[in-house]
Amino acid sequence: MLVYPQLGSGAISQFPVQKRVTLRTIVNRASDGSAIRAADPAATIIEWALNYTDLSDSEAGTLEQFFTSAEGSLNGFTFLDPAGNLFASSDQLDAAVWEKDPLLTATAGSDDPRGGKLAWQLQNTGAGSQTLAQTLPAPNGYLYCLSAYVMAAQAVTVALTAGSQSVDRTVTAQWSRITFTTTPDAPRFGIEIPAGASVTVYGMQVEPQPSPSAYQSTTVSGVYEDARLKDDTLKITATGYNRHSCTVNIIHANHL
Repeated sequence: MLVYPQLGSGAISQFPVQKRVTLRTIVNRASDGSAIRAADPAATIIEWALNYTDLSDSEAGTLEQFFTSAEGSLNGFTFLDPAGNLFASSDQLDAAVWEKDPLLTATAGSDDPRGGKLAWQLQNTGAGSQTLAQTLPAPNGYLYCLSAYVMAAQAVTVALTAGSQSVDRTVTAQWSRITFTTTPDAPRFGIEIPAGASVTVYGMQVEPQPSPSAYQSTTVSGVYEDARLKDDTLKITATGYNRHSCTVNIIHANHL
């Protein structure tokens, strides 16, 4: 499947990004006048307006080539939400979508850096490193930024992993945000805890850009398969030498 391209900077969009979510509620009215209401997640529609300025000739050409390959709104493609977190269930580290090694325990309810109780205690009871990770339906060859807030009662070194790559980061008794920016060989991202260590973790996040943004709590992944261009034309305006501007409108609807 086609994948929406990144810019030369490694980001997918420029600021401001406009994102609109349309939800539907089903109402069943009974003969006595009462009503039963239920959410209809299958009818959710998400739209993005990506406004670009000062694109280089190469970047504008890449967008134009992508638009041609998609044949306007005809063909679907994978779109990585530039305003979201690619992890699903980011505050539920015991959810089925997370792949947890057998000797790693995950306990909810620890204090988080925002004053809540959404952090998780990851404890490795084994004699070797143990990993908590998630495999995303995202493309290889893209630049990603993996980040997490971590702390530990005793200083320890953990590893952030992306595919077969990893980087060591030091964890102390104070909350800190650790990051890893790379182009992995596989879209599997996680954190590796050394033998016998216990680390408090909050705000696991993956983004298709070189640096982390504010943490976004999720239930579903920010990877949208079978997204579509909303328009059948793409207007690119030359604003100067090696400078172009345009707007790309994207839509994703579960029921289409």
